[in-house]
Amino acid sequence: MGIVRKQSLRNLITTYIGFGLGAINTLVLYVNFMSDTYYGFLGFILSTAFILIPFLAFGVHNTIVKFYSSFDKSDQDYFLSWMLLLPLVIIIPTAFLIFTNYQAIAGLLSSTNDIISGYVWYIFIIALSSAYFEIFFAWAKVQLKSTFGNFLKEVFHRLGVTLLLVLLALDFFEISIFIKLLMYIYLLRMIIMGYYSFKLRAPKIRLTYSKQSKVTEKLYSRRWEILKYSILIVVAGSVATLLIDIDKFMIGKYVAIENVAYYIVAIYVATVIGVPSSAMHQITYPMVAIMLNEKQINGMKTLYKKSSLSLLIISGLLFLLIICNIKSFYLVVGSGYAVGLHVVLLIGLAQLLDNSLGINNAIIYNSEYYYLVLVIGAIIIFLAIVLNILLIPRLGINGAGIATLIVTLGYSLAKLIIVQLKFNIQPFTIESIKTMGVIVILFVTFYFWDFPFHPILAIGAKGIILSSIYLILSYKLKLSLDINNAMDRVLFYVFKK
Repeated sequence: MGIVRKQSLRNLITTYIGFGLGAINTLVLYVNFMSDTYYGFLGFILSTAFILIPFLAFGVHNTIVKFYSSFDKSDQDYFLSWMLLLPLVIIIPTAFLIFTNYQAIAGLLSSTNDIISGYVWYIFIIALSSAYFEIFFAWAKVQLKSTFGNFLKEVFHRLGVTLLLVLLALDFFEISIFIKLLMYIYLLRMIIMGYYSFKLRAPKIRLTYSKQSKVTEKLYSRRWEILKYSILIVVAGSVATLLIDIDKFMIGKYVAIENVAYYIVAIYVATVIGVPSSAMHQITYPMVAIMLNEKQINGMKTLYKKSSLSLLIISGLLFLLIICNIKSFYLVVGSGYAVGLHVVLLIGLAQLLDNSLGINNAIIYNSEYYYLVLVIGAIIIFLAIVLNILLIPRLGINGAGIATLIVTLGYSLAKLIIVQLKFNIQPFTIESIKTMGVIVILFVTFYFWDFPFHPILAIGAKGIILSSIYLILSYKLKLSLDINNAMDRVLFYVFKK
C-alpha cells in the first residue's frame, strides 16, 4: 500500500502540473502567439487524431492491465507479445487505406477548410504514436511503475508545446515547422515510454504456444475472451473520446477553421468545473468496487449521496466563479475569442449537472451492468453527430455547445436511471435542492454586473465577494456536514495561529 499511496500522490501532482501547463498553453500562449486560423487548424488535427486513438490501440492498453496478472510469469511473455502486435491488425490496413486513397480522404476532411488537406499523415502519425504510448504505459503499469509514464502523459508533451510556442513567438521557425515538431514530440514521447517499459521488462517475442504447457494452453484457450474484451474497450474508449472531440472535429468540417480555436478555449475554461470530480473518482472507484463485491448497498447509497452533494457544492462555486467572471476573462484573452462566451455557459452547466451525479460512473463501471453504458453511449454518439450536423452550420460553435449540453444531459440521465432501476438508489437530497437554489440566486445576482476597472482586478474583486457569500451561505444553511467540518478545521487552525 505504501507504493500505491506514494505513486498516487506523485501522479496527482504531475496531473495538476500538466493541467496548469495546459492552461498556460491554451489560454495564454496559443491565443497570443498563434493566429486564430492556425490555432483552430491545430485543434482540428489533434481532435481528429484523438478520435482515432481508441481504434488504433485496439483496446490493448486496457486489456494488458486487466489480464496480465491472471497468467503465470512463464506465460506473460506470450501475452505481452500478442498485445504488442495486435494493434497492427488495425494500423496496417488504416495506413494502406490512407496511402491508396489520400486525395479522397484529404478532400473529405478539407471540404470547408483547404488548409487541412496536406496534413492527413500528421493526423495518423500523432494517433499512432499516442496509441502505442498508451500500450507502453500499460506495460509499465502492470510492473507497478506508473509515475514516469504519468509524467510523460500529463506533462512532457505540454512542456514541449510551451517551448515550441515560445520559439514560434521569437520567430525561430514558421507554423508549418511548428506542426511538424509537434508531431515529433508525440513520436519522441512514444519512444521514451517504450524504452522505459522495455527496461522494466524486456519483450520476448513468443507467438506460438506449447501444448505441453498447461499455463500457455490456458492462455491460448482464453484468446477469444481477451479479444472480445479488447473490442469492447474499443467501443467504450470510442464513446468517451468522441464525446470529448467530435464537436471540435465537426466544427472544422462545417465552418471556418478559426472557430475551433474559439471553441477549444471555451471548452478548456468550462472543464475546470469537472476537476473536483476527476480527483474524487481516483479515491471512490476502488471503494465502490469493494462495496459492490461485498454487497454493501447501504454503504454505497450513503457514499452516493455524500459524493453527489459535495461535488455539487464545490463545482457550484467553480461554476459561479467562472461564469460570473467570463465577460471580464474574455476582455483579458481577446475580444475575438468572446464568441465562445455562451459555449462556456452551456458546457459549464453540463459539467455542473454531470458532477451532481457523484459516484454514478463508478457504480456502473464496477458492476455487471457496464455493457448498458456502451449501448447507451453508442446511441448518444449517434445523437451527438446528428445534432452537430444540424446545429453547427446554423449556429456555429454555439450549436456545438448546445449539442454537447443535450447529449451530456441525456447520457447523465440514462446513467442515473440505470443506477435507480438496478440498485434502487439515487443521489439527491433536500440539501441538493437548497444548493441549486443558492447557485441560481448568486448567478442571477452576480452575472449581469461587473466592476468598471481593469478586468483582472474585476475578476479578483468579484471572485472574493462571490466566494465569501457562497461559503457563508453553505456553512449557515448546513448544506453539507462534511464540508462544514472541513471548514471548522480550517477556521480552528487559522484562529489558533
